[in-house]
Formats: sequence, C-alpha cells, structure tokens
Amino acid sequence: MIWTLTQVALGGALGSVLRYLTISWIGAPVATLAVNVLGSFAMGVFFVALSNRTHLSPLLMAGILGGFTTFSAFSLDAWKLWQAGQSGGALAYVAASVGLSILALALGAALTERVLV
Repeated sequence: MIWTLTQVALGGALGSVLRYLTISWIGAPVATLAVNVLGSFAMGVFFVALSNRTHLSPLLMAGILGGFTTFSAFSLDAWKLWQAGQSGGALAYVAASVGLSILALALGAALTERVLV
C-alpha cells in the first residue's frame, strides 16, 4: 500500500507542475480547457492500455493525470456509466457534477467574502 501511495504522490506532484506550467504558458481559461481535454484523452488511452498492467495505474492515472486534471477522472466515470448502458445516470452525473460544483464554488466564495470582508 505504501508503494501505491508513493506512486500517487509522486505522479500527483509531476501532474500538478505540468498543469501549472501549461496554464502559465498559455493562460487561463484556454489552458484549463486544453488541460481538461488532453487529460481526458490521456485517461482514455491509459484506461485501455493499462487494463492488464494495474501496477502502473496509480502512478499514471491517479497520480500524473489526477494532478494534471481531475476532470479526466470525472470524464472516465461518466464514460463508464454511459458504456454500462446507464445513459440517464451518466447525464445526471455530468449535470450534477458541473452544476453542484459551480454552486459550491459560488457558495464558498460568498461565505468567505462575508467572513473576510
């Protein structure tokens, strides 16, 4: 278990640095979109390519891609629901994830402004 956590931590550090450099170089929000799309593409590649090599999944999927963009994990979960024939569940998951995340961000910002301002 410690080796798995080490892989996730090291991969996450690398992925976070790559995301930061990409956004610094290109600029948000275009870079954020690019990171999300590229990370989702890479998640699809790794999901299929590593299906028999689970020892690399923590480093590459949870670690590097998780640090680069959590959107790739979200995309994979939605795609798995869709592939399982749960199209309604997939659409609900996407709508709820995006809608509730934006709502939570707005609520967190509003509450923090009240406390700090």
